[in-house]
Amino acid sequence: MRLFISLSILIIFLTLNKNVFSLSNDYKLSILKKDLNSPWSISFINENEIIISEKTGQIKLYNQDSGIINEINHNLNVIEDFNSQGGLLEILYHNGYIYISYAEKRGKFKLYGPSSTSIAKAKFDKSFLNFKNIFRAEPPIRSPYHFGSRMVIMNNQLYASIGERGKGMIAQESDKHPGSIIRINLDGSIPIDNPKFIDKPDWLPEIYQIGVRNPQGMSISPFDNKVYISNHGARGGDWFGEVKKGENYGWKILGWGGTEYSFKEIGPKWLPGYTKAIQYWVPSIATSAIAIYKGDEFPEFNGLALITSLKSQSLISLDFSNLNNVIEKVIFKNNIGRIRDIKLHPKNGKIYLLAQDKLWLFEKN
Repeated sequence: MRLFISLSILIIFLTLNKNVFSLSNDYKLSILKKDLNSPWSISFINENEIIISEKTGQIKLYNQDSGIINEINHNLNVIEDFNSQGGLLEILYHNGYIYISYAEKRGKFKLYGPSSTSIAKAKFDKSFLNFKNIFRAEPPIRSPYHFGSRMVIMNNQLYASIGERGKGMIAQESDKHPGSIIRINLDGSIPIDNPKFIDKPDWLPEIYQIGVRNPQGMSISPFDNKVYISNHGARGGDWFGEVKKGENYGWKILGWGGTEYSFKEIGPKWLPGYTKAIQYWVPSIATSAIAIYKGDEFPEFNGLALITSLKSQSLISLDFSNLNNVIEKVIFKNNIGRIRDIKLHPKNGKIYLLAQDKLWLFEKN
């Protein structure tokens, strides 16, 4: 009897429509599009059209009304090797332009480099996107690992997470971009109040915060207008926290509770003088994309951080209104595979998820 009850709560039940799945009595998941090729990110062009980046190098436009999906050609010099963690990453539509972060081939390219996490901008066009770089992480590095990267736009400034490419202490080298959060204007120019021009003269001008490892989640809270990120630790030490100007999350001085994959200790979970995360996960859940929820579809989620994961294949809510008592709940787990991205519909607040090779819609039952 106990087994039956557990399965009733945790397993998706197939309804009469083979593409619609019910989660207990509250929520349901619907497959909107199958057979995507390593999808990494989505962004709404409008209420009906969604642009999708695929890690393997394709950009596609999906029409929800018709169900039609078309590929949009582009000119990015992107890594397309499936064995690399790089490729097309975050894609973001804003005021008629497409912004994309991607793993850019630099120089004479092989799988192990040289390459960088780069950001490009193009006027939106359904047939061809003529991108121009507005940022490159310097220096280029020979590594297929830890590119990041997520982006948000607030007050006409773009924030982006730049992975440390598996190079550890480079995240403490403020004269290099890997392992940092950057902030630039939408044309690629530098905000005059970035840390370099205030009290960090040795920092590169684009750098806003240092000491991160591989942040693959970023969201703006509509409640406090702050930027939040999620970050992969090593063997444990994933975290969710706030982006704070001029501060340092401590990688690789700090291990955030995790260890090396060899089980060797890295460093303490936290030390005074470093930014403290809001929530840590040990063992790792492989945190991916995040969203701070505000919408009509799920009033019970308003103000919560929604955290997706790759390893635990879960959607988690965090109530962090009281930092001394963060409340974590699993909304669902092991239902749709590794969840790569989460975005909210701009009007109705329904939740869109990328998992495995599919685009999913999460809504009320």
